[in-house]
Amino acid sequence: MSPTSVTSRALFARACRVIPGGVNSPVRAFKAVGGEPLFIASADGAHVTDADGNRYIDYVGSWGPLILGHRPTVVVDALRAVLDRGTSFGAPTDLEVEMAELLTQVVPSLEMVRMVNSGTEACMTALRLARGATGRDVIIKFNGCYHGHSDSLLVEAGSGVATFGISGSPGVPDDIARNTVSIEYNDLGVLQQTVAGIGAEKVAAVILEPVAGNMGLVLPGEGFLQGVRDLCSRTGILLIFDEVMTGFRVALGGAQERFGITPDLSTYSKVIGGGLPVGAFGGRADLMAQLAPSGPVYQAGTLSGNPLAMTAGLATVRHLRDTDPYARLEALGARWVAGMKQATADAGVAATISHCGSMLGMYFHPGPVTNYSQVQGADTALFQRYFRGMLDAGIYLAPSAFEAGFISAAHTAQLIDQTTAAAAKVLKDVA
Repeated sequence: MSPTSVTSRALFARACRVIPGGVNSPVRAFKAVGGEPLFIASADGAHVTDADGNRYIDYVGSWGPLILGHRPTVVVDALRAVLDRGTSFGAPTDLEVEMAELLTQVVPSLEMVRMVNSGTEACMTALRLARGATGRDVIIKFNGCYHGHSDSLLVEAGSGVATFGISGSPGVPDDIARNTVSIEYNDLGVLQQTVAGIGAEKVAAVILEPVAGNMGLVLPGEGFLQGVRDLCSRTGILLIFDEVMTGFRVALGGAQERFGITPDLSTYSKVIGGGLPVGAFGGRADLMAQLAPSGPVYQAGTLSGNPLAMTAGLATVRHLRDTDPYARLEALGARWVAGMKQATADAGVAATISHCGSMLGMYFHPGPVTNYSQVQGADTALFQRYFRGMLDAGIYLAPSAFEAGFISAAHTAQLIDQTTAAAAKVLKDVA
């Protein structure tokens, strides 16, 4: 029997009257899966509870930041303590210095860091810095990789853009979009041809998700990241890793630690906020010194380094450093993959299933799935039925076939097994 959703429906009806589409971020709207969104009332550990009191095992995790689970004591206690100091000053604090020091200690490529307020802001400014430092205009990105909604990056983007089948966006001038070139992920040959065709002297940066999490979950192919690094090093093009999802999640030092690749600049959000809005970008000191006030490339933010966000991020990253949950998260990810492969096989469903640490991905597609073109061949109609069935079974998934899932340290082997058992039943019913 489906969970009741009377209160969620009433809230959505109210929201639609005063919020465009009834939501403050498009993918929340359930447009890709049918029906109306759940309104979440509370959460704890690995579970969320909606406004009607229905409780679900959560694999969204606020879209990635909650690697410790919902309301972890270490974060909540730290936030309660810092509230006595105030919520915002618009002036430097010790907390932002501590956060910058911690990030540079944990991620070797980060020699200097600038705090911002979101992943979008981090990526937008990293690209401005790359253009300013190199004196070049063109940015190369990859189809299906999403780096926020700034104008120059809404070209063949992932996340909500992929969910809604939007190749760009009205309101983005052609003069801005033409300086962004988007090519197929995992194809070094195409990248080499693109750089040669444009002229390396015109390309400021290559930006990519080292593990693509905004078109589902697409892992980098053997040698792909190293090949991109080598090409950038030869040509003076800056390599930017968007670690908004992967940072502090696929390893303490992020994807660059996991794959042994050193970018010139990196962008962050999600985990370093511990559930609060925050972003950061950093990298080589000579590049970061080009930022105002020490250099000519302008960036500013009234709430950058907000003490609440810094406190939550410090508590989260320090806890990850001190407790090292990554081997356990890796094992849980592998357990989920094994269970889902069994469930799809038993139901006779073609699927491609993978994980990278605590990031999860499943396409209703026989594979391979290594790029955005192949991702678009997935059976979204089946995903919609699967999503609804899993929701009825008490499992909360991202409402899109093109988003990664997330495990937290609050998940257990028992919860993973409960999830894959539910999937096996649902797939037999809906396939």
